[in-house]
Amino acid sequence: MAENRDILNDGFWRILQNENLNIVIYFIKMKNLIISLSMVTALLASCSPSSDKKTETNTSPDTQKEVASSQPEPVKNDPEPVEIPADFSTLVPIDVLNSKSPNVPDKNGIEFSGNCYSCDLASLSITKKQIRWTNVCDEKDTFEIDDFSYTTEENKTIFKTPERTYILTQIDKAPVYELVIEGKKLELKNKRISKYFTTKKALPLFTEHDCGDFEG
Repeated sequence: MAENRDILNDGFWRILQNENLNIVIYFIKMKNLIISLSMVTALLASCSPSSDKKTETNTSPDTQKEVASSQPEPVKNDPEPVEIPADFSTLVPIDVLNSKSPNVPDKNGIEFSGNCYSCDLASLSITKKQIRWTNVCDEKDTFEIDDFSYTTEENKTIFKTPERTYILTQIDKAPVYELVIEGKKLELKNKRISKYFTTKKALPLFTEHDCGDFEG
């Protein structure tokens, strides 16, 4: 801008020496206009924000913690623990004696041979800690399983061991349970596995529920 003013001043004095008054007046007006525009331009340039400035955001750790703490914590819904029915601790083997009978207590009952004569059937006891097969005539003759997990699905309770899956399904409200074993075949000496079971307390409801007068 200083260089421009020097040029204008030099030209101004030259024009003043000119005898034409109109040219002098015109030049003075143009000089004032140029000076005014230069000042306005300089003023605008000083007031405009720098393009290099960036918006600052407070990202201090304290602020982040406050924002995080304001978020509501999700509600944890822990699954309800699965309970093994208490009746499973005393399951006794039964068999289908009269398939044509619509009456469950007449249709099912104890197998006479396995319970009274050969004594080779196994009763079943299931608790949270153990699955135990026991000879119906000898309480000391047992086969025990401690390593297992279990789940329930409607009327089924499923027990899983490393070698097998035991599926116990209630098929009648008497109650009558059907047992299905999947996986490696289970063969136990003097502990034959029945397909059907009932609870010990429900056994007297069945027509054939004991050995009668048979003494073995």
